[in-house]
Amino acid sequence: MTIKRLFDFISASLLLFVMLPIILFISLLIKSTSSGPIFYISDRVGVKNSIFKMYKFRTMIVGTPPVATHLLTDPDRYLTPIGGFLRKTSLDELPQLFNIIRGDMSFVGPRPALYNQYDLIELRTKKDVHRLIPGLTGWAQINGRDELCIPVKVDFDEYYLKHQCILLDLKILCKTISKVVKAEGVKH
Repeated sequence: MTIKRLFDFISASLLLFVMLPIILFISLLIKSTSSGPIFYISDRVGVKNSIFKMYKFRTMIVGTPPVATHLLTDPDRYLTPIGGFLRKTSLDELPQLFNIIRGDMSFVGPRPALYNQYDLIELRTKKDVHRLIPGLTGWAQINGRDELCIPVKVDFDEYYLKHQCILLDLKILCKTISKVVKAEGVKH
């Protein structure tokens, strides 16, 4: 087990324990404000382009097309009553702590692509980014997040691939906290 994996496992386990009351409260809010499951489970592209199930709190109504939000016409119409708040605060990402504990994800790495984001997958594969374990946050997220076009996002992912180290991971984690608090780079 690498130091990064050990850090991910211990930190995610501790965070899950600490955040459990918030997770339960959000679960109750989701169940009481919209019909459908609490979690949205989507097929995502992991390390070496393998597919894994990624967990998020459900922020969209049941029946929303399984595409990246920016590809939806009027994505706001698909949001649940608390979906916008969960996305803006990034609280919808909390269930990914389970993915980190399982080893499907890391705290830091390129964000996992949807299984049908073929252009993103192809470009990441060409630049060897597919060799990285996807992350809850990453270099692209702190440098633009949803506002970045795919080639620029992959350039940031490639930079991370070539420069990854503990100090860069710590920098990304600290900047992520700042960005989340300010809700910077979040479209929906």
